[in-house]
Amino acid sequence: MALKINEECIGCGTCVDTCPMGAIVESGDIYTITDECTECRACVDSCPVNAIVD
Repeated sequence: MALKINEECIGCGTCVDTCPMGAIVESGDIYTITDECTECRACVDSCPVNAIVD
């Protein structure tokens, strides 16, 4: 199941810095998880507001 960033995202960028694959990109104030994601869940564990979900 693919990971997604939901509306709870506060735009802090922690997930971008944490992702070992560089699979999270910022476009303005929106963050998106790309197809490069291996679902390692590093971003899920690092998100301070639990905005990354299955």
